[in-house]
Amino acid sequence: MVDIAGAAAADAIGGSGDRRIRRIAIVGGGTAGWVAASMLARSLPGYGCVITVIESPDIGTIGVGEATIPPIIDLLRFLDINEADFVRHTQATYKLGIRFIDWRQVGESYWHPFGTFGASINRRPFFHAWQRAKAEGLDPQFNDYSLCAALGDAGRFRFPDAAGPGPVSGLRYALHFDAGLVANYLRAYAERLGVQRLERTVASAGQRPDGSLEALAFTDGSRLEADFFIDCSGFRGVLIEQVLKTGYVDWSQWLPCDRAVAVPTEREGPRAPYTLARARSAGWQWRIPLQHRVGNGYVYASAHIDDGAALDDLLATVGETPLAEPRFLRFKTGRRKLFWNRNCLALGLASGFMEPLESTSIHLVISGVYNLLDRFPDRDFDQNNIDAYNAEVTEEVERIRDFIVLHYCTTQREDSPLWAHCRSMTLPDSLLQRIDIYKATGRIRPRPGELFTDTSWFYIFEGMGLSPAAYDPLADIASEGAFAEIMTGLARATAAAAQGAPSHDSYFPPRAPPSRADLAPPSVRSGAS
Repeated sequence: MVDIAGAAAADAIGGSGDRRIRRIAIVGGGTAGWVAASMLARSLPGYGCVITVIESPDIGTIGVGEATIPPIIDLLRFLDINEADFVRHTQATYKLGIRFIDWRQVGESYWHPFGTFGASINRRPFFHAWQRAKAEGLDPQFNDYSLCAALGDAGRFRFPDAAGPGPVSGLRYALHFDAGLVANYLRAYAERLGVQRLERTVASAGQRPDGSLEALAFTDGSRLEADFFIDCSGFRGVLIEQVLKTGYVDWSQWLPCDRAVAVPTEREGPRAPYTLARARSAGWQWRIPLQHRVGNGYVYASAHIDDGAALDDLLATVGETPLAEPRFLRFKTGRRKLFWNRNCLALGLASGFMEPLESTSIHLVISGVYNLLDRFPDRDFDQNNIDAYNAEVTEEVERIRDFIVLHYCTTQREDSPLWAHCRSMTLPDSLLQRIDIYKATGRIRPRPGELFTDTSWFYIFEGMGLSPAAYDPLADIASEGAFAEIMTGLARATAAAAQGAPSHDSYFPPRAPPSRADLAPPSVRSGAS
C-alpha cells in the first residue's frame, strides 16, 4: 500500500524527543469536519502539524437548512471571517430566537429569544420582577421586555450597538444558513490555511498494540498514518464506534423521537427572523427561512406515526412547493460513553445525537474543538487530560439534554399518546432539582459556563405555564410606584428600539438565487475582516 500522508514533511519537525502532535486526520467533511479543520488550522499556525480531512465520494452529508445560536457569530470572529461575506455565500438569514407553537397547549405560543430580558432590578434577575408584576396584577407583556421577540414578531431586524441605549446594547442574534454551502465555504477557508483534503473511503483502521489508532486504510489500497484522529463521520462513528467500540448512552426514555424527515420548499412571503418549532401529535416540525428557500423538517417518534404519514403531515403544514425529494433520517438520542477514546476524538453526529430543538448541533462541534484546544495533547495522550475533557463535555451535553427535555415534560397536552407519555415520564434527577427549585422559589440555579442561562430556563418555564409559588423577596424593595415606573420605562425603551428597525427582508438582495460561480468562497484574505 502507498502512504499518502505527506509524512516526510511532518517527520522533519522537531528532534527525536519532540512529542508534539504532527499529523491530525479528520474522517468526514460536512459542517463538523470543516469547522474542526478551520478552527485547528487557525489555532495552530507554525505548530508544524499536518491536518488532513478525508471525505468519501460515496457518502453524502446530512446537511439541510441549519439554525444556530449566537456563539456562531463568535466563531466567525475567531476565524477572522467577514460576517457579511459569510452570509452572502451561505444564503444565510438572521435569527433572533425560536418561536414555539402548540407546545403547552394547541393554539398557544411562546418565545425563547436571544439578548437581554428587561434589566436587573436591585441586582435581581428581571424574571423576578416579571413574577412580581404578575402577582400585583400589572399584566406584563413579554414583548415589552424582549427586544428580540418584539423585532421577531414584527418581522424586523437590527444589529446590536454596544454604545446604544437600553435594550439595543443587549441584543444578540445568530444565523440560519445552508449547511452544504457552509461546508464548502469552510473547506475553501481551511485549504487556504494549509489543510489537506483527500477524497477517499475508509475501509478499515489499523491499531497499535495498546489499542490506539495508527493508520487509516482506504478502499483504493492507499493508507494514511496519523498521531491524532478526529471522527466526524456522522451516525456511523467509523472510528469511535466501529473500530474502538466505545459504546453509547441511550436517552430515548426522555427524548422518544427517533426519526426525522426534511424537505426544502420554495419561499412564499417574507423571511421570518426566527426559527419556528411547531409541536405536532407525534413530535415537532421546524421551519428555517434562508435567502433562497425554506428548510422544513418533522422530528417524530416512529412508535406513534409512520414515515409516510409524517411526510404527509409536514407537507400539509408547510403548504409550499417542495424543491427536492424528502430525506428521512433515523437516530437514537444519546451520546458516546467517551467523546475522546485513546487518540480518537468524536465530534458532531459521531459523538451522539441531540434533538435540533434548540439549535445546538453546530455549537457542540465548536465547543468540542475549544475544549480540545484547552487540553491539546502531545503523543503521550495523558489519560488524566482525556478524562478531564470527557467529564467537561459530558456535563455540557447533559445540561443541554435536560433543557431540551424540559420542553416535553412540562406540556399540558393530552391529545396524543406521545404527549401523554411526556407528561408522565420519569425525569433525570438533575432536571427534577431545577424544576422543584423554580416551582418553590422562582429561582433558577445557574451553573458557571452553562450554555443556557437562568433567563433561558425562565423562558421555557414561563412559556410552558409553570408558575412559581414565590419570587425573590428582594424584588419587593422598590416601592409599588417606583416599580411600576421602572416597568413602564423598560417597555417604552423596547418599543422605541423595535419601531425604528428595518424589515428583515431588507437585508437581502431581491434577486434570483445566485449561480454556483456566485457562491464560490473567496480567498482567505477577501473573506477576512
